[in-house]
Amino acid sequence: MNTAAPQGEPAGKLAENVMHFARVLRAAGLPIGPDRVIDAMRAIEVVGLERRDDFYWTLASVFLDRQEQFQIFDQAFHIFWRNPHLLERALAVPTGSGSAAQEKEGSDQRLSEAQTGREQKDRNIPEAPERIEPDAEFTFSSREVLQRADFETMSAEEIAQAKALIATLRLPIPEIRTRRFRPDEHGPRIDLRATLRLSLREGGHSIPLKKRKPRRRHPPLVVICDISGSMNRYSRMFLHFLHAITNDYDRVHAFVFGTRLTNITRALRHRNIDVAMNEVADMVEDWSGGTRIGACLREFNLRWSRRVLGQSAVVLLISDGLDRDVGEGLAENTERLHKSCYRLIWLNPLLRYDGFEARPAGIRAMLPHVDAFLPVHNIESLKNLAISLPLANAGVRH
Repeated sequence: MNTAAPQGEPAGKLAENVMHFARVLRAAGLPIGPDRVIDAMRAIEVVGLERRDDFYWTLASVFLDRQEQFQIFDQAFHIFWRNPHLLERALAVPTGSGSAAQEKEGSDQRLSEAQTGREQKDRNIPEAPERIEPDAEFTFSSREVLQRADFETMSAEEIAQAKALIATLRLPIPEIRTRRFRPDEHGPRIDLRATLRLSLREGGHSIPLKKRKPRRRHPPLVVICDISGSMNRYSRMFLHFLHAITNDYDRVHAFVFGTRLTNITRALRHRNIDVAMNEVADMVEDWSGGTRIGACLREFNLRWSRRVLGQSAVVLLISDGLDRDVGEGLAENTERLHKSCYRLIWLNPLLRYDGFEARPAGIRAMLPHVDAFLPVHNIESLKNLAISLPLANAGVRH
C-alpha cells in the first residue's frame, strides 16, 4: 500500500506521527536520529499499513540495533499507538494528544518520563509556579538514595544527576614510597652529595649536614573496562568516572574492550566531558557487542603491559566475566596480568545480587588470579574503591 495521498496531507500526518514516536524513543535512551525516521518512512511505503504487525516489525527493524532495546521499543509502541484503530486514523489525525497516565502503569520508568514530557510539550500547558521550601534533611536523604541506586534501574533524570555527582568524585589513591629521594631537613638519611657541595661553598671550615627522605607519589592506575552488550548501562557510567579520575591524576591509563582492545586514555584527557565522550565513541568500534575477555587481555599483556604497569601499578578490571569464548585462554592471561601489576582488583556489577555464584566458566577462570573481587553498580560502590587500593605504607617500588 502506498501511503502517499493526492493532497499530501495524510502522508504528512503519518510522517509527523512517526517523527514523534522516534522522539519518544530517543528521549528514552535509544540512539535514533533523523536518518532513521526517513528510513522508517521509506520502509512503511514498501510494507504498507494493512496489518498492525507489519507496521510494528517495520519500525522495529529500522529503529533497533540491539536486543536490549526491544523492551523499551515494545512498551513505547503500545503506549504511543495505544488506539487499536489508530493505524486507520494515522493518515488523518496526529497522535499523542491524550493523557498517558493510565498507560504508564507497568512500563519502563525512562519510557514513561519520555512520553509524559513529550505530551506536555505538545500541549504547551504552562506549569503553575510551585513554592519550594528548602529542607536540608530531605535533600540529604534524596542524595543518599541516589548514591545507593543501581545504575540499571535509574530513570533518565536520575542518570543525569548521577553523572553530575560522578564528575565531582575524587578517588583517593594513596601515595607509595619510591627509590628516589627529595631534600628534607628532618629526613632520616644524610645526603652526602648535597653535604659536600655545601661544605665547599663554606670553604671547608664547617660541614653542615644535608638530609633527605624517600619521595612519595601516586602509583599508575590502569583501568580496563568491559563495554559489551551486557555491560552497556554500567560501562557508560564508568566512563564518566574514568573521565573524572583521568583529569585528577597524571598517571591514569584507560582501556575498553568488547571483541577488541582500545586505548582511550588520550580521549579522556579532554576537560570537556562531551568532547571526551564523542572522541571515545569515534574510537570504539565494538560498543555493546560480544565479549572476548581472554583475547583482549592477551593483547594488553603483549602490547601495553610493559608500558603502563611499572612502578607499582594498580589495575581495575571492570567486567561481568561473561565471555563469548567460554573462558578460552582467560586463566593464563589473567594470571600474567596479575603478576605484572602490584594489585589487580576485579569490579563486577553481578555482585549486587545476594545470591551470586561463580558459575560461568569465565568467572571461575579469573577469580583465582585477582587480589580483590568487589561489586560496582552504584555511586556508593565507586566511593568504596579506596579501601582496596594499596595502603600508604606500601613497600618500596621502582
